[in-house]
Amino acid sequence: MELDRYIGQPHSRYRTIHVAGTNGKGSVSHMIASVLMEAGYKTGLYTSPHLKDFRERIKVNGKMITKTAVTSFVEKYSPFLMSLKPSFFEMTVAMAFEFFAEKGVDIAVIETGLGGRLDSTNIINPVLSVITNIGHDHMDLLGDSLIKIAQEKAGIIKKGTPVVISETQEESRNVFLEKAGVTGSDIYFADQNFACSLNDMDYQTGKRFYSVTEKFSQVSIRGDISIGGDYQSKNIQAVFQTFRTLHGIIEFKEEDIPEGISKVVTSTLFMGRWQIVGRKPLIICDTGHNREGLEYVVNQLKAINKRKLHIVFGFVSDKDLNSVLPLFPSSASYYFTKASVPRALDENILQTEAGRWNLRGRCFPDVKSAIAAAKVDASENDLIFIGGSTFIVADAL
Repeated sequence: MELDRYIGQPHSRYRTIHVAGTNGKGSVSHMIASVLMEAGYKTGLYTSPHLKDFRERIKVNGKMITKTAVTSFVEKYSPFLMSLKPSFFEMTVAMAFEFFAEKGVDIAVIETGLGGRLDSTNIINPVLSVITNIGHDHMDLLGDSLIKIAQEKAGIIKKGTPVVISETQEESRNVFLEKAGVTGSDIYFADQNFACSLNDMDYQTGKRFYSVTEKFSQVSIRGDISIGGDYQSKNIQAVFQTFRTLHGIIEFKEEDIPEGISKVVTSTLFMGRWQIVGRKPLIICDTGHNREGLEYVVNQLKAINKRKLHIVFGFVSDKDLNSVLPLFPSSASYYFTKASVPRALDENILQTEAGRWNLRGRCFPDVKSAIAAAKVDASENDLIFIGGSTFIVADAL
């Protein structure tokens, strides 16, 4: 807040949409931004973490912040930053807010960090709040139950501001209803109003077709998406509900929604979500890293027609392995590795823990060598999956 005041509260110069959640918030943020761009708005997008380049976190109309803008911000405010000592995330948020103001964006989509209530992004007064889903992640920081985690995420619900909840979950539903009641906010549960079904993915074109039906009117809309994870059905529902709720707040055409969803990768440079990075053998990477996200990923891997499955994976050191390792099939060949970050779990420890669940394979000191070994072992009819951690995917890309 103090840093924001010092730089002139730049976030007050444009409209914002705030997005929180355990899983799906990155996908939903990028899809919303892509639809807004399709509707003709100059659109800012703030997300985290990045995969290949820090500048991925801050984009305007799909273009990353320039290196000059990054260094200029630090140089301009260096004395104050040195005295205040904000966190890396706090400084990045401030940088994004100022950059969006300087570029004259019409609207910015702002993704929270870990939580919501105490998040650095929560100084904004958005036209709409979106909460995607509540899952078991960062429980050491957000609380040891889904109710406590939901209470943190619900912190982005602001007075008189409508809120979209992607998924009706028994543990969190009343938390959101109570908070919306206190703030006088209209609340919409996307899965109660929209139903999305996904066809099988075409791994040659990289596209997956879907159909969304509005339950009240029974009107269906068809479209395609190039981030084809099974979990995207809930995210697509959230995006359609978002724009239904934005009627009368911003102007757009109905066709902008499926068009924006279709162009999300090219419009926003979105990466790492069920991304095809090779064919013959088919190679897919995905940043799903908690129990809820990985359950979708593993089930989808099992459903793909292939001769043999090879899994290159690693985790961060604080991951509850007992909650995720049982999800993985014992029939796959494993390549245990670690990402190039201090938090990465040692691959030998991972191999030992995985062995308790009958997951067998070899250890590799880095992601590059693990992928190279998987490619040597795999035939062109095999499937190689890379994941377990955002940082594993980042190294792979």
